[in-house]
Amino acid sequence: MIRARHCAQRAVHGIVLLDKPAGITSNGALQHVKRLYQARKAGHTGSLDPLASGLLPICLGEATKISGFLLGADKYYRVSIVLGVTTNTADADGDIVETRTVPALVEDELRALLNRFVGRIQQVPPMYSAIKRQGQPLYRLALQGLQVERAPREVDILSLVLRHVATPLIELDVHCSKGTYIRTLAEDIGAMLGCGAHVKTLRRLKVGPFAEAGLITLQELMDLGAEGGADALDSRLLPMETAVNHWPDVRLPDDVAFILKRGQPVLVPHAPTQGWVRLFGLNSDFLGVGHILDDGRVAPKRLVNY
Repeated sequence: MIRARHCAQRAVHGIVLLDKPAGITSNGALQHVKRLYQARKAGHTGSLDPLASGLLPICLGEATKISGFLLGADKYYRVSIVLGVTTNTADADGDIVETRTVPALVEDELRALLNRFVGRIQQVPPMYSAIKRQGQPLYRLALQGLQVERAPREVDILSLVLRHVATPLIELDVHCSKGTYIRTLAEDIGAMLGCGAHVKTLRRLKVGPFAEAGLITLQELMDLGAEGGADALDSRLLPMETAVNHWPDVRLPDDVAFILKRGQPVLVPHAPTQGWVRLFGLNSDFLGVGHILDDGRVAPKRLVNY
């Protein structure tokens, strides 16, 4: 009897800034990276639609404990929107539902219309989404031809910049909060123009502190692994603490770090007086993240172990 060979999994920790290609799911990209690194544990930091490309931070090993802070971070996108055509998925992967005439577009008037979406707005999540209703993702219901009522959600559109107009196509840069559906934003813009719309292309440019400059493609990772093995792949890992680079550092003597690692808040001279902090030992080992309590002590929140 011949048994399938399984690669030994590694305890590998860090963040890969993957340039997800269009045409695959975020989970598919995640599993590919996990296999390449032979990592025991991996997670991504917010799904991109199959149609979308761009920045998908993938956390390996203990970095998964920090991934939640990237899930909550602001996102930046570049989107091209086709006006006059509505699809059932609100993007180019869907079936055309309706076609309408696109009104004459005057750029100044279009910018004024777009400004109405800037700020805190309400969005109704699309049926083709992973949001669950009674334990079942909405997209599965949508594939059965079902429509269910969805409660609107508040999101923040921090900026909406018109980059280009070539009727019926417009291109926008979007800076938004977590939970924003760019497909829904496109639909709502089309509805306000009276002609409908859908997303043609979507690319994520930035997540929290991470931007396009450090991206690597799946093919580049495969080539690295083939040529240089695990060491070459590991050279592209970012330290997990870079996910929260904007937080101040607190460095702990060994005896204080020992207490904190047992889950106890500690008093650290000259520590910040409020907010989140990154925790380090005196030898610069990253210990995790903490939060300043009202009494000034540093409380551990997510500790890493590697």
